[in-house]
Amino acid sequence: MRPRNMNKDWKATARTLSEALPFLQRYSGAIVVVKFGGNAMGDADAMAEFARDIVLMRQVGVNPVVVHGGGPMINEMLKRLDIKSEFVRGKRVTDQATVEVVEMVLTGLVNKRIVQAIMDEGGRAVGLSGKDDDLMVCEADDPELGFVGRPIEMNVQVLRDLFSAGIIPVVAPVATGMDPLETFNVNGDTAAGAIAGALKADRLLLLTDVAGVKDQTGEVVTELVPDDIRRLTAEGVIAGGMIPKTETALKALQDGVRAVVIVDGRVSNACLLELFTEHGSGSMIRQPDLPSLTQRSV
Repeated sequence: MRPRNMNKDWKATARTLSEALPFLQRYSGAIVVVKFGGNAMGDADAMAEFARDIVLMRQVGVNPVVVHGGGPMINEMLKRLDIKSEFVRGKRVTDQATVEVVEMVLTGLVNKRIVQAIMDEGGRAVGLSGKDDDLMVCEADDPELGFVGRPIEMNVQVLRDLFSAGIIPVVAPVATGMDPLETFNVNGDTAAGAIAGALKADRLLLLTDVAGVKDQTGEVVTELVPDDIRRLTAEGVIAGGMIPKTETALKALQDGVRAVVIVDGRVSNACLLELFTEHGSGSMIRQPDLPSLTQRSV
């Protein structure tokens, strides 16, 4: 018989699992929408780690929905096809040629890569877009930007059907319009927020490449309410790319999401840290009438 070395690492792992029990119980049956994007999408190891975390969430009773972006892959394909982009006020105009590339890259290459990663980790996943079963119906967000959509109608029964079958939905942010054969590109955060709101999700996790929402001193704020977001935005503390993320968070809360967390996706196992530990990860934005989240227990 070979002796077993019960080293400190094993004991620490067992203790961590034991401490996670209340959080596992808390999130059993919960719906968690995760917006996945950033540098992790182009890194095989980071993709595998993310997929493993999503499979574990499903294994312990969470109903995760993955909504993804794919901007760098779209840019690369537009360059390869020599499709020139025009910009209005710093935003790309999505014309007919561009939206066809967006749909091809997001619903094909990117979506199926994430589905495959989840399957490789032992999960069950199905890739779809906002077009499937009219999941997300849009109108033009700004006519000058072309086929950039704003969700106006959500039909999330297909996601609930997948939950019931034990399947993880992976959603590409491409949507149908009101006119026949009309296609819209939707910002990934916006799509994730709309899906989370329609599902009345327990959590919306927005994975990003920053540590979270910072205050005037540059420190990450771990917990905020909508008035905090409005004040920091008015003061210019929340600026640049953080503005659309916090706007998405406020809209999701308004639509019935229990809490939104802007998560540092560069941290290993960021989703698990947020859901299943007292520490949490990133900046949580919640309604003021909910109890304090010092233990991420709301």
